[in-house]
Amino acid sequence: MNTSKLNWLLAALAVLTLTACSGSEEQTTAKAAPVNFVTGDECHVCGMVITSFPGPKGEAITEKEQHVRKFCSTRDMFAWALQPENVNRDHTLYVHDMAQTEWQSPNDTALIDAREAFYVIGSSRKGAMGPTLASFSSQADADDFASEHGGKVVAFAGITMDHLNSGMAMHSMDGMDH
Repeated sequence: MNTSKLNWLLAALAVLTLTACSGSEEQTTAKAAPVNFVTGDECHVCGMVITSFPGPKGEAITEKEQHVRKFCSTRDMFAWALQPENVNRDHTLYVHDMAQTEWQSPNDTALIDAREAFYVIGSSRKGAMGPTLASFSSQADADDFASEHGGKVVAFAGITMDHLNSGMAMHSMDGMDH
């Protein structure tokens, strides 16, 4: 085989390889769509029936396996997501935008990317098992909620286990028998 044909064949092979690689990258970076909560769904952290409680819920969708973990509250979602073994996992997180839905029964059409949301920590509103993080798509909506119900506005990246363990302690479980 002459040198020019060999060079042409190698160049064509290189182009095919690069094209195949770039196509698979697009597929792996595609964001998973949110999954609706249905009657009977149980919280991945505590096992409670998710739809039985008020307040924003959360979910984590692991990209490679398309595995969905659902949470009865944003607090439980963060408790899971902030664990060392989960921090660097390839997953998409969703929460309810509470400016777009009712607190008592959040509508799944209001699910938003949790990493882009703003959260109110320490408000007077309760979710499953007590205190939770109220989630909003805009900082203005989070600020308005905090003005009305108390609490502090924090972006996703600013939330730590200390937030969950201190101001979010389950100290306000009024009406529960011990």
